[in-house]
Parts: sequence; structure tokens; C-alpha cells
Amino acid sequence: MTASRGDASVPLSFESTSLRIPIAEILPLKQLSVSVLKSVKYSQIAASIAEVGIIEPPVVIRDRSESDKFHLLDGHIRLDVLAKRGEIEVVCLVATEDEAYTYNRRISRLATIQEHKMILKAIEKGVPEERLARALNVNISSIRHKKSLLEGMCNEAVEMLKEKHVPLNTIGQLKKMKPMRQIEAAQLMIAMNKFTVSYAQSLVAATPDAMLVRPKKKIGGLSEEQIALMEHEAAILDREFKTIEQDYGADHLDLVLATGYLTRLLGSVRVVRYLAQFHPDILSEFQKIADLRKAA
Repeated sequence: MTASRGDASVPLSFESTSLRIPIAEILPLKQLSVSVLKSVKYSQIAASIAEVGIIEPPVVIRDRSESDKFHLLDGHIRLDVLAKRGEIEVVCLVATEDEAYTYNRRISRLATIQEHKMILKAIEKGVPEERLARALNVNISSIRHKKSLLEGMCNEAVEMLKEKHVPLNTIGQLKKMKPMRQIEAAQLMIAMNKFTVSYAQSLVAATPDAMLVRPKKKIGGLSEEQIALMEHEAAILDREFKTIEQDYGADHLDLVLATGYLTRLLGSVRVVRYLAQFHPDILSEFQKIADLRKAA
């Protein structure tokens, strides 16, 4: 099925309607580990399903040889929770391409920004804040805080951080900056793999007033000249960091390309199915490498 846009035909990534599928006919592409089953994330998703039901439907793709069988691309935790609750069927989105979801996307997670979007979607469907608070095991003020989480954040920075586990207070610090500085700060956080509140505060402290929403409060005991010098030195450090990053970029690029290619292979249902059947030990090692790339 295709959708027309002017003279071009654009293939749709999903079938036009969702489908209610027996859970027994859905084949997961990976088993949930014991640590995932015991995680806070699993408990939150289980509580959310018990309280308000499924908000984001799982994503499946039809088996090429048996069209009434499906492979699970996204939603492993949700499906496991439903099965343990004794549910027989679940409404799913049906993908039309194996490559529509990479291996990383197949690992259910509840990053900060994803949780925010889930809350907004639930509220749009009419779910009361009180029920959401019970589902996520937080108080109502936390739900209201999370609902307005991204007000003041630019779309580019949100897109960069959408799958990172960024503390709420870190996002609060980013919102003190103007959009271009938010993007720079997000780039630095990702490069350093550091999303702590203290690091965000240091970035705010190193930001000139012209790039802040409101000027910084004067720091007791420091003159304007000293503060300006600190900002200047911080800017130099930023430039030096980017230079170093470029200097060692060749080796890093080779590694990224290799792991990216491997992750791309694991993005194919057919490849994963073949490895699981004939080379499960190789599949296990490949998945560990893909998991390390995701964590980075």
C-alpha cells in the first residue's frame, strides 16, 4: 500500500489499520532478562497497564511464510505483562518492512522524554491525572510537572535526547538556555555520555548571559571580570573538546561504522531468525555489542 504525495508514491511503514492479534501468535525476537523483569521500568509499565491499559500498541510484522504468525518488533515488556495478566489478545500496529525498526528500538524502555509523551497521550485520551499518578506510582504534582516537562525546550534538543535517561532537573537546567545553546549543551552531554544535574549546572554557569533566557545571578565574591573570564575559559574548553573529538575521529568512525552495520543486520527479522536457529551463540555476542552501542 502506498500514499501519494504529488507525483511520488511513498510506501507506508505500517498497514492502514491496527489489528487485534492473539498473543500466542506473536513471536518475540528476544527474551527478557531477569534484571529487566525486576527493574523499576518493568514495574512502572505493569502498573500503567493495570491502571489505564495499553497506551502505545506493540509493533509486529507478519511472518513471510505464515501470514497469521507475527514477529514482535517493539513492545516486549508490554506483551510480557499482558501475557502474565492472562490476556488473550492485544491490538498491534503491523509494520510492512523488516527494517522499519532497528534492534535498539526493539528493546522496550521508558526514557524521560518518552514517558512525557506517554503521559500527554494518555491525558489526550481522557485518562485522569489521578489514575496516571497511581499507574506510575508518583504523586499528582509529579504528573503535572512531567506534563509540562518540555515547555521551553527546542525541538532539536528534544530529538537528540529523546532516548536518553535524562533527569528531570537536568531538563530544568537546559530550559534556562536559549535554543542554540540547548543544542550545544545536548551535543556535549551526548559526547560525554553525561546527563547529570551537576554537569548541566556547570554548562549553565559557563554560558554567557546573552545565550540564557534570564541573566545569571551574580556569584558572591566574584567580579564581573572574573565571571567573564570563567565564561571565556569554558568556551575555550568547549572548542578544545571538539578539536580532540575530531582528531581521534577516524578510529571512532571506523568503530561506529562497524557497530552500526552490525546493528543494521540485527534490524532484519530474517537475519535474527536465521542466527537464532543456526548460530545462537553468535547472535548472543552480536546482541551484546548492539546493547553496548545503545548504552553509548
